[in-house]
Amino acid sequence: MNKFLSLNSPFGSVKLPDQITATYGTDAGAAIGKFLNFTLRAMIVGAGVYALINLLVAGYSFMAAGEDPKKIAGAWSKIWQTLLGLAFAAGAFVLAAIFGQLIFGDPTFILNPRIPTP
Repeated sequence: MNKFLSLNSPFGSVKLPDQITATYGTDAGAAIGKFLNFTLRAMIVGAGVYALINLLVAGYSFMAAGEDPKKIAGAWSKIWQTLLGLAFAAGAFVLAAIFGQLIFGDPTFILNPRIPTP
């Protein structure tokens, strides 16, 4: 091994805060990956909650439309757009797995990122 690479860093090392090590462990490379994973999943859950509320509002407007064809068409378009958005949110996971397998050889690489540490 190269002697230069085996020397300690002249800048020292940074100790992870206790809350980070308690939550994510001592591996600094996995901590940022878990944080990004949590953020991605929180956004998907938020999209699901928004879609549920949007479907309820669209269903109510559909029932309240009566015989007005413009209101019925507006409600149907809102329902269709909400279901299409849910399909995109679910499809994001599938595409991430496909691209992770094709590019990195691991389908969970994009969904569970990990920064390699020396």
